[in-house]
Amino acid sequence: MTKLKTLIISLCLVAVATGCAAKTGDTQNAAASAKTKDTITIAWYPNESGADLKNAREELGKVIETATGKKVEHKTTTDYIIAIEAIASGGADLAFMGPQGYVEANAKNKKVQPLVVASGESGTLDDAVYYSWLNVRKGEEGSYKKGEGFAMDAIAGKKFSFVSNSSTSGFKVPSAGIIGYFNKQEKFKSLTVDDLLQGGKDKFFSEVLFGGTHQGAAVNLLTGKADVAAFCDTCVSNYVELESGTANKPGAVYKVKQGAAEPFNTLIGKEFTIISSTPVLNSPFAINTDTISAEDQKKLRDAFISDEVTKNPKVFLPKDSKESGLFKQKTGKEKFLPVEDAWFNPVRDLSK
Repeated sequence: MTKLKTLIISLCLVAVATGCAAKTGDTQNAAASAKTKDTITIAWYPNESGADLKNAREELGKVIETATGKKVEHKTTTDYIIAIEAIASGGADLAFMGPQGYVEANAKNKKVQPLVVASGESGTLDDAVYYSWLNVRKGEEGSYKKGEGFAMDAIAGKKFSFVSNSSTSGFKVPSAGIIGYFNKQEKFKSLTVDDLLQGGKDKFFSEVLFGGTHQGAAVNLLTGKADVAAFCDTCVSNYVELESGTANKPGAVYKVKQGAAEPFNTLIGKEFTIISSTPVLNSPFAINTDTISAEDQKKLRDAFISDEVTKNPKVFLPKDSKESGLFKQKTGKEKFLPVEDAWFNPVRDLSK
């Protein structure tokens, strides 16, 4: 795990807290009612709130219901901040969120703690990562070539799409990488993250867009609204397939596959090329320990890491599955694992 943290920090800084004030006072009486509440609410980011992932959400809801004997209510959202605020304020008891969103929710309310994360292909935390990509449309990658590889130099002055400034792989990691790369150049030695938020003739980017979701950022790229876009592999994996190159490596080309659901259904066959790829710590299921009793917390943790859930093909889709899902097997060793708050310190360090 130490090696992984070192890798994340170094790659984020070398390669490539916003939000409303938390109403933590709303949770003051939550602990007293936690044992008696009969409904558990789980908040979902916009990326996981679409109709194509309804079955995946409901299957995890069944896991929670079976473990606790309580009804599950799904709170789908249209903005990262809604989900972050919900778990921090006690409006939701659980949330599936990116590492940056978790860090923000935990900063608002220390009672928000990680429950589990999905392991890596090894079945451990050692490779429990997904990837933050910088992407350009297929055929335009030549402008970003440098020697045998790719470089970021040409992104300056381009139309750029992030996801949300509360997104780890759609903002925090790529912005840190951009700053780390360009600060080494005399012209951009004073470049800051704030300089990446707005576009214009006198700005680093000519235009800056926020897709709202990883899917939205990808659509901004493929429809020509953006020249370069940051989004992650897992959030678009249900809609695209590897056309050429090595998965998650610069130079890899991905194509929107036949039958892709909205918002990609009108973009079938469109292609993009990765010019930068950075590993990011896997996303946690976070829990508000003020609104769920210690007994139910244990029941939930035990259920998530159980063999029954690990082998559930509706939770961890088989490698050859054509269904849309949140978690997919590559080796068959993938499973949920308990994780401590400190595991996310590399993400906190990006803000320092």
